[in-house]
Amino acid sequence: MDKIHLEIVTPQGQVFADDVCSVVLPGSDGEFGVLPNHASLVSLLQAGIIDIEDKDKNHDIVAINWGYAKIDEGKVTILADGAVHIAGNSQSDLASSLEQAKELIASMSSDTNVYASTIAKMENMARTK
Repeated sequence: MDKIHLEIVTPQGQVFADDVCSVVLPGSDGEFGVLPNHASLVSLLQAGIIDIEDKDKNHDIVAINWGYAKIDEGKVTILADGAVHIAGNSQSDLASSLEQAKELIASMSSDTNVYASTIAKMENMARTK
């Protein structure tokens, strides 16, 4: 199975780095998916959710407030101003990271519809973890 290497980096350090099957990014003109051997491009990212699918078809999610994505055939590098990996080994850890992600998205999004849909998607995806 083909994989693509994904790195998500903020000024505070690396948030995520692994080989994945696919990733869906919150582009400035809407969400778009990236698969292995994708054409090279650079895109502005808006506040939203990065949906990461691993080789076992499990999904990780990372909330970002804004950033840039550089995509090559075998690698996706995301430079984000702020990012929160929504994960945890317990319900309280997951709830804490979800709350941090909500605060991050709220700090950047002035569009209440975008904020509401992003929060709903984030909570739905977190429940299925």
